[in-house]
Amino acid sequence: MQLITRKALGWPTSAAPLQATTKGVKVHYTGSAVPVALLKDHQQCIALWRDIRASHLANKVENYSDIAYNYAACVHGYVLEGRGRGRRTGANGNQTLNKAHYAVLGLVGSSGLTEPTDELLGAIRDAIEDLQDHGAGKEVKGHRDGYATACPGGPLYAWVQKGAPRPGGTKPATSKPSRPVVDLSQLVAAARSNPPAKGTPVTYSGVKTVEAALVAERLLDKDLADGHFGTATVTAYAAWQRRCGWSGEDADGMPGIASLRKLGARRGFDVKE
Repeated sequence: MQLITRKALGWPTSAAPLQATTKGVKVHYTGSAVPVALLKDHQQCIALWRDIRASHLANKVENYSDIAYNYAACVHGYVLEGRGRGRRTGANGNQTLNKAHYAVLGLVGSSGLTEPTDELLGAIRDAIEDLQDHGAGKEVKGHRDGYATACPGGPLYAWVQKGAPRPGGTKPATSKPSRPVVDLSQLVAAARSNPPAKGTPVTYSGVKTVEAALVAERLLDKDLADGHFGTATVTAYAAWQRRCGWSGEDADGMPGIASLRKLGARRGFDVKE
C-alpha cells in the first residue's frame, strides 16, 4: 500500500471516536466536480484531500470532528490517510450507518473526472484490505446501500457490485504474513496431559506460540518456553487470566476461548475452536 499518512499531511491524530470493528467498508465518491487535471498532477490529489478535510471541519451543521472518511484513494494509486484505522467514520449518513461500516473515498466525482483508473481501484482495494486486517468485516458496499444517495456514482458502484475485484496489473504492495493459528481443543488437551507427564514432552506445537506470547507479557521465563504445557506454563497462563480480570476457578491456568483470543489479539496469533 502506497500510504500518505496524516503525519506527512501535517495533520494531528484524529479526534474521531474510536471503533475497533465494523461489518465492513463502504465506498464513496466526492459527489461533485473533480478536475481531470488530477490525472497528470498528483499534487492536485493531495490538495483536493486537504480541501475536503477543511470543508468538513468548517461544516457547523454536521459538526465533524475530522475529515469524514477513514481513507481516500487517488488516481495515481496512493492511499491517503483520513481518520485511519479503528476510528468511526462520519461519512455514511447517520450514526447507525457509521457504526456499521468504515468509509473509503475514491477521488472521482459526478462530473469532470468520473471514471476510476485501475490505480485508483487498486488503492481502494489496498485501503479495504488494510481496514479488514484491523477490525473491518468482509462486507464491501456502496454508500447508496442503506442511504438515499447517488454515491459512489455509476462506475464505482458497478465495480462494487462485482465484488470490488482488484484490477489486473495491480497487487498488494506487500504480501501479508500468515499468522499462527492455535487450536483451543489441542491446547487444552496439552494443558491437561502435560503437567503429570514424565519429562517434558511436546504434544502440541501450538503450545510454543502461546508460551512465546506469555514470555512477551513477562509472565513466563524464556528458558521455560519449551513447548511443554507444564506447571510453569499453567502458572503463567493463570496469571494472564487474572490480568484479564478473571479470578477463582476462572483463573486456574486452563486456557479458555475468551482469554486465549485476548492473548492472540495482543501477540499476533489467531484461535481455532
